[in-house]
Order: sequence, then C-alpha cells, then structure tokens
Amino acid sequence: MERNIKMKFSMDSFKGAWSAMSTPLTLDGKVDRDALAKLVEHQIKLGIKGLFLAGTAGEGPFLPDAERMRLAELTVRYVDGRIPVAMQITDNSAERMIENLQRYQDIIDIAVIAPPFFQLNAAKGDFIYDLYTQVIEASQIPVGIYNRGKFSSVYVDPEVLGRLLDNPKVILCKDSASMTEFTQAIMAAKQRRNGELAVLCGDEFDCVTYLKAGYDGVLFGGGCFNGAYAAEMCRLAAEGKFDETQAIQSHLAEVMFKIFGGKSIECWMAGQKEIMVRLGVFNTAKTYLNYQLSEQCSKDIDEVIRAEKAWLLK
Repeated sequence: MERNIKMKFSMDSFKGAWSAMSTPLTLDGKVDRDALAKLVEHQIKLGIKGLFLAGTAGEGPFLPDAERMRLAELTVRYVDGRIPVAMQITDNSAERMIENLQRYQDIIDIAVIAPPFFQLNAAKGDFIYDLYTQVIEASQIPVGIYNRGKFSSVYVDPEVLGRLLDNPKVILCKDSASMTEFTQAIMAAKQRRNGELAVLCGDEFDCVTYLKAGYDGVLFGGGCFNGAYAAEMCRLAAEGKFDETQAIQSHLAEVMFKIFGGKSIECWMAGQKEIMVRLGVFNTAKTYLNYQLSEQCSKDIDEVIRAEKAWLLK
C-alpha cells in the first residue's frame, strides 16, 4: 500500500515538544484572533515543534463549526509555514469524520482521529478498525491517531491500534493511554514502519517512561504554558540524560498541580486559561467547560508566575 499523500514537512518535525493548543476565546465564546496570534508566537518561542488544534484541551468538540474553521484558518495564517499544524476531526461516525476532513484538509497539515465520543457496541468485531480505515483512506493529507486507551469512552484494542498504525497514510500516533500493552503495540508498529511513523507521549505527568521507550517526543495539553519544560525534557532525553529529564518532570508535575487546582485537577481548564491571561497572552479565561478557578488556585498561579517566569516566558 502506497502513502499517496502530500507531506509538507519532514519526520524530524516530531522530534521534540508539540502543543495540544488551548483555544483563546472572547467573552461571547468566539475565537479571539488577537490572542491567537500572540499564542502562536508564544508557543514557537517556548520551543514548540507543532500545534494540535481542537482536541480536548482546545475545546474542539464544543466549538461551533464556524469557530473551528476560524481557528484552523487563523492558526495556519499566523504559523505561516514555520511548524506543522494538526487538527482533530473526530466525530461519532466515519461519515461525519469524513465531512470534517473535507472541511479542513486543504488548510491543515495532519488530520487526527481519536476514538468516537459515543458508539454502541463499538468494540465488537472489526467495527473500529473499519471506521478508522474509511476515514484514513478518504484523506488526502497525512493522518494521526490519538490513542487514549481506557480514558476514552470507546476503547480501541492494542491489536487494532497496531493494525491501524501500519497504514502508510498514518504518520503520527499520540499515546495518552499510559498502559504497557499499548506501548508495546505502538513501538512494534513504529519498528515495522521503519522511520515513517512518529510517536508522541501525551502523559504530562510521566513522559520520561515513554521517552525512554523510544517515543519521538511529547504532545501536551498544557503546551501553551509548559512548552519550554517539555522541549527541554525532549532535548535531554534525546541525549540519554534521563535523570535530568526526570528532575524536570518531577518539578513540572508540582507546577501543574498548582495551576490545575491540586492533585484532583479540579480547576484544570480554568487554571490553564487564567495563567495565560496573567502571562499577557490570552485576553480572557473564557471556557466552554464547567471548571471554576478556586481562591487557592488563583494564589498558586501567582506563585508559579513569580517562581517560574524564566520557563513560562521566552
């Protein structure tokens, strides 16, 4: 099977840190174009190698179609070819995903498929394999697969994932499952693909395990603020300096707990957007998600900015 798709960038683009980009919004829930322009520049300065739009951290499933289109068009305009731009096209059927693909594939560089949000009896037989394959074969651009394992409402078996990763149109796998059986299946596929499949870790609290296993880099939902930490961890891991990588990972975990409202992550998106406001990148902390900023989290964010400014702003 031939790849038969257009590649606008090299596989080296995946060696480092990517950002599952938060979407800056106006108070009425529109994409904030001014903040988005600042965000793109901010992330590139942090060392981010690529952007992933409209995932969970980007509130893609909640954005109206018109705003998702504005997000894609504006981001690509502001990036201006400097780094690749991927976008999630996930929906509840192959037909709807293909519609999303047709909207965006002339704009973005990579179309990313995650498990459907809702499917009855999805795990039976080859249903999921066939669903993904329909979308992959309809694509005229490279495809990425986002593996969430048991954190997803629809579970994609490691064996099925491995078969999907063998498709030559698939050039990227983001793995957030944090499960050994998936790591084994993914790395086996990576070896079979012989340099034509990149793997990025989505576990912000333990990327070292996966960088040691041979993943190419990371793709973090908090990349808008933790991108410099992520880029440095990838650099150190590539040099085999895993003790130093782990030291940064442990420190970053404490930073993220403060921003996210503690180990329960009770403030998550509210905290993430609030720190971007206080860093002067976002104009509002507006989110479609029902997370609230606690008084303690607000204080902790101020503390983080004072202590971590050299990491947060470049």
